[in-house]
Amino acid sequence: MIVDQIYTGCLAQGAYYIQSEKEAIIIDPLREVEPYLKKAETNGAKIKYVLETHFHADFVSGHLDLASKTGAVIVFGPNAKPRFNAHIAKDGEELKVGKITLKVLHTPGHTMESSCYLLKDGNGKDYALFSGDTLFLGDVGRPDLAQKAANMTKEQLASLLFDSLRNKIMPLHDDVIVYPAHGAGSACGKNMMKETVDSLGNQKKTNYALRTSLAREEFIKEVTDGLLPPPAYFPENAKLNKEGYETIDSVLQKGAHAFPAKEFELMANETGALVLDTRNAEKFARGFIPQSINIGIDGSFAPWVGALIAGVAHPLLLITEDGREEEVVTRLARVGYDNTLGYLKGGFKSWLQAGKDIDSIESISAKEFANRIRQKDFTIIDVRKPGEYEAEHVEKAINIPLDFINDHLAEIPKENEVYVHCAGGYRSMIAISILKARGWNNLIDVAGGYKLIAETDVPRTNYIGASALKNK
Repeated sequence: MIVDQIYTGCLAQGAYYIQSEKEAIIIDPLREVEPYLKKAETNGAKIKYVLETHFHADFVSGHLDLASKTGAVIVFGPNAKPRFNAHIAKDGEELKVGKITLKVLHTPGHTMESSCYLLKDGNGKDYALFSGDTLFLGDVGRPDLAQKAANMTKEQLASLLFDSLRNKIMPLHDDVIVYPAHGAGSACGKNMMKETVDSLGNQKKTNYALRTSLAREEFIKEVTDGLLPPPAYFPENAKLNKEGYETIDSVLQKGAHAFPAKEFELMANETGALVLDTRNAEKFARGFIPQSINIGIDGSFAPWVGALIAGVAHPLLLITEDGREEEVVTRLARVGYDNTLGYLKGGFKSWLQAGKDIDSIESISAKEFANRIRQKDFTIIDVRKPGEYEAEHVEKAINIPLDFINDHLAEIPKENEVYVHCAGGYRSMIAISILKARGWNNLIDVAGGYKLIAETDVPRTNYIGASALKNK
């Protein structure tokens, strides 16, 4: 028996390849299916099933392409109503793969069709639980994403989740291995551990939601407390996963168009495409195409695209590092942004060589920031998440989390200097690029973010630990 977790850090997502003898299954695959096909080919196996734990909202699954290329059967749990051919399994149904069995455990609460898959080894012993978004390590799936589809409140869904955990998961033996769909950094939960694999026994000891002393009403309150609004792209991705989408091959083919600078500029003007610059923050600050938005590929790229670029169908033109064009198109497709029209041939260097207009951003050190704010009027914008800000921040700084910056533009002055920082510099450059494209010209980036600011004498609030924040 082979059980491989294929973890993608950008999305904090775990897909799974499971094989027994010459048959394999894939659970919650990403959009690009070649890695799964190659693994099966290398192992001499045929992919029999593609199992989905639910209709994912944070990424577009590869179930349709994988089924098309292999003939595998797509499987969902009860209540799922996809608009394509799939096997809708019954609660308790068992799927045979080689000598092993996967038992379907219907666990509604995160969504109504949410299901876990219990892997039994060749001897029939419970071995592992593929828990999807029902049970994370340190947390459980948020119950607010499926309210509209289920015509229920988040409290009602949380109540269903309470029953699912106690009736289907907690009775399992402590030595069962838990393989969740997500880890720390995913917007699908709020308190996930950094680890990606654990025993169920340890989760029973450490996961707040699995406390045996927790009454239903207490569970509902704890699970629904402190939920931030989900990223705007979540409903669009869930719809694609339920109704279907363009093949990944056609998306990659369309995005492979290389436009010389003159044609690139013409395409941007004619199509209204957003120019997305995926270089790192430092290079972008030194020079970029006016009105372009910076979201660096070497970071949580896809989730930030989804959170900040309205509409997955919006046309995109790319600025990338040389040789990373296909990677960028692929990672955009993971979250449903399939309308990439192409990229700037030769990268930003070719734009400079063509003599085109450029813009730049002033970026200063934390030490220079400390000097400046002692000498003049200023505004400081901290674009970190609320929890980061509440734990410790620069005095007088205004917290406008990057996730929701488009909703708070009126709070950012256009007159005096505005210093923008995040934790390390990635998010602040994204924020400044968005504001620059909307007419702000008084923005100054603090390179290195709060991490380096904390090493200066800039007045800051006292640090409040995570446990203290949780109890506030």
